[in-house]
Amino acid sequence: QVQLVESGGGLVQLGGSLRLSCAASGSIFRIDTMGWYRQCPGKQRELVATISPTGSTNYADSVKGRFTISRDNGKKTVYLQMNTLKPEDTAVYYCNAELRTYAVTWRLDPYWGQGTQVTVSS
Repeated sequence: QVQLVESGGGLVQLGGSLRLSCAASGSIFRIDTMGWYRQCPGKQRELVATISPTGSTNYADSVKGRFTISRDNGKKTVYLQMNTLKPEDTAVYYCNAELRTYAVTWRLDPYWGQGTQVTVSS
């Protein structure tokens, strides 16, 4: 029973900032890569950023220099700091975690949060 709970979404004006949080809980043996994905209206879900357990990061070209992903392994939480927001950033943002549970330690499984709406007005 693993759960990812997201928070921090909302409505902001162009150029504003938001900080998303995603906390994992349950019978987790180890969390490997965590990341954020988003689904813009009428588009497919796309990768925004990922972060490894040791802090290595990857970003979509569209958010480089504006977004920063980080994690707190002790809190089992991943964050996404979003600055200089644009209307094109409007989407449902989903937290993702590749993890092993105590029940199945030999297998990595993807888990997803419920999604949080980010709306950037112009």
